[in-house]
Amino acid sequence: MIDLTATLWTALPIPAVIIDGEDRIADVNPAGELFLNASSRSLKGNPVWDKIFVDAPLEEAFARVRSGRAPLFVNAVDVGTGSRKPESCDVQIAPLAEQGDHVLVLLESRALAGKLHRALTSKSAAKSAIGMAEMLAHEIKNPLAGITGAAQLISMSVTGEDLELTDLIVAETRRIVKLLDQVEEFGNVRPPAVKPVNIHDILDRARKSAAVGFAAHMQIEDDYDPSLPMTMADPDQLQQVFLNLLKNAAEAGQQGGTIRLRSFYEPGLRVRRSDGTRGAVPLHVEISDDGPGIKPEIAAHIFDPFVSGRENGTGLGLALVSKIIADHDGWIAVESVPGRTVFRISLPVAPSRPAKSTDR
Repeated sequence: MIDLTATLWTALPIPAVIIDGEDRIADVNPAGELFLNASSRSLKGNPVWDKIFVDAPLEEAFARVRSGRAPLFVNAVDVGTGSRKPESCDVQIAPLAEQGDHVLVLLESRALAGKLHRALTSKSAAKSAIGMAEMLAHEIKNPLAGITGAAQLISMSVTGEDLELTDLIVAETRRIVKLLDQVEEFGNVRPPAVKPVNIHDILDRARKSAAVGFAAHMQIEDDYDPSLPMTMADPDQLQQVFLNLLKNAAEAGQQGGTIRLRSFYEPGLRVRRSDGTRGAVPLHVEISDDGPGIKPEIAAHIFDPFVSGRENGTGLGLALVSKIIADHDGWIAVESVPGRTVFRISLPVAPSRPAKSTDR
């Protein structure tokens, strides 16, 4: 029979620590090991205050939970370790009925929770926009073609101001059709055909295309990690992502500005799979520019469809980027202040191939 309690403990994505009646660490789940940057074996039996530094009087909170036998929440407190700088977390403390004075402590990073919420919101919004794209493509483009044709026919028998008006009708309907073509493209993105690829090859192709086209007015610099492993991706879709981000940076930058491409990975960071096991170290790509930055009023919704910081922008480029990266089991984040905007893409590392047997 499956030990359901152990399975849930292992799969729990939130860092969790069990504290005994003497405020010593009794157990830590895998997410807690990652958060504290230490193994469960090295943490067990140690006083919790020797391993976890919390900017709040949690001793009093533990006592209240034990005496009242009711959970307690402490929001927005800094939590750190000897090897990890303090991070704002929401702390939940609950009694464990079957273990006397033991308490369960959950440490939920506010920054990570915010990123996850934005990622899920963007993905949901992208799916809604796909349905809208299909409706727009079929229900609006045909009537617009009729309006354009009628305006062109009228223009053949009018002059002066009337001709200017018919020309305006034709120009505006063509502009709307072009927008709908982009919306239709957004809705028709196929599932990615992933395979192991060298991300630097894709970056270089996108860079060369940008350098001779829309980003010719800027300098493009790179800082690649030559030891970066392969990633699992659809090369064509990933190139579209990089081109969209480069175009976004070029439109935000000024003449002679700089776009920077950077690749790296974090040895201490691992993706947790849905079955609770630890996945491969993700690799990262950053595309940054030295433009004015994203307007604060739209920064939290920059990956939502139809949200744009440009006057004539469609608001579909970054939504498409977000959708493609989500389909690749990756995630995208942005940090922006005046003079520096950084888009960071995180993708899974391609699994290593098993060594071939030499037995005959």
